[in-house]
Amino acid sequence: MKFICNKAELSEAIGNVSRAVSPKSTIPVLEGIKVRVGENEVELTAYNLEMGIRTAIKAETEGNGEFVVSARLFSEFTRRMSGEDITFDIDDNLIINISCSATQCSFSGMSADEYPELPTVDSERSFTVKQTLLRSMINQTSYATSTNESKPVLTGELFDIEEGKFNMVAIDGFRLAIRSELTDCTEKYHFVVPKKALLEVSTLIKDDDEKLCTVCTNDRHIIFQIDNVLVISRLLEGAFHNYKLSIPNGFKTEVIISKRDFSTCLERCSLLIDDKNKSPIRCEVGNGVMKISCKTGIGKINDAISADISGEAVTIGFNNKLLLEALRAAEGDKVRIRLNGAMKVIEILPLDGESYIFLVMPIQLKN
Repeated sequence: MKFICNKAELSEAIGNVSRAVSPKSTIPVLEGIKVRVGENEVELTAYNLEMGIRTAIKAETEGNGEFVVSARLFSEFTRRMSGEDITFDIDDNLIINISCSATQCSFSGMSADEYPELPTVDSERSFTVKQTLLRSMINQTSYATSTNESKPVLTGELFDIEEGKFNMVAIDGFRLAIRSELTDCTEKYHFVVPKKALLEVSTLIKDDDEKLCTVCTNDRHIIFQIDNVLVISRLLEGAFHNYKLSIPNGFKTEVIISKRDFSTCLERCSLLIDDKNKSPIRCEVGNGVMKISCKTGIGKINDAISADISGEAVTIGFNNKLLLEALRAAEGDKVRIRLNGAMKVIEILPLDGESYIFLVMPIQLKN
């Protein structure tokens, strides 16, 4: 079999599917990319048994068939070839001959017989979401997923769709992130997607506000169709935390503050905190000022930020890193911060509405 295609298009396709190649596996073919040569197209597939990515590009083809090629060699040789069009000629012994302009090279491929098939998902149970919106929802919540494998379901994100509202939720026991959007979807969905798969989906999405992503799911797997790239992932099993019970019903203190000023202040505090020198940030809210202080073995800092403050004065402690990551995920120039006393969760919301809700657990101060 033989195919000729555009080098740049092939290189991009290899880069996309390579995200699902297994770096080390007891099954050698999983360290490669399966190539299927069909009529006027070449299809590339990578699958590490947890996540798979498939895409196809147009090509001039002769014959048809499948083989597996080393992901590293496939990528590097394609990328480093000179010229615009690249030719692959695969003989009966699976020797892959590559030519591009004046350059020629060859190396061995592998049989595709042992390469596992991607799981199938019924396309009837599906919904669509704008690609850029999906990327925004992922990027605003993924920071709050757990890294603790003792409860695997919390290492992913919950997709909760009901009554025309789409909530994407992440929680790790110390913080909670919720991103909400209205949706035309009338069915009810409740499943958890691994963070790694979502980050790959986010990376594959390009800046086009009109393009849609089709999402298909069953009890075990999910498929994201992004243009001509298909991403399939297993779903995480287990009971996800009932996040709605964690959202405060009211507040005693509300602070409207510049996100940039607050973040910059916390970044200064970060200079005094490391693995050996840990300390909560002390925050005193009242009289139109938020006072921030921190003291460790490295040094100390005192800072103050003007803010619109209503309600009771409060002094609260928090983990600098957790609050800073929440602020970085927030949209807009200003944020609302709601407090219910020194030992209740810190709630961060946009200036208007509740398109996102970020919760951070406080830390008890010694003094």
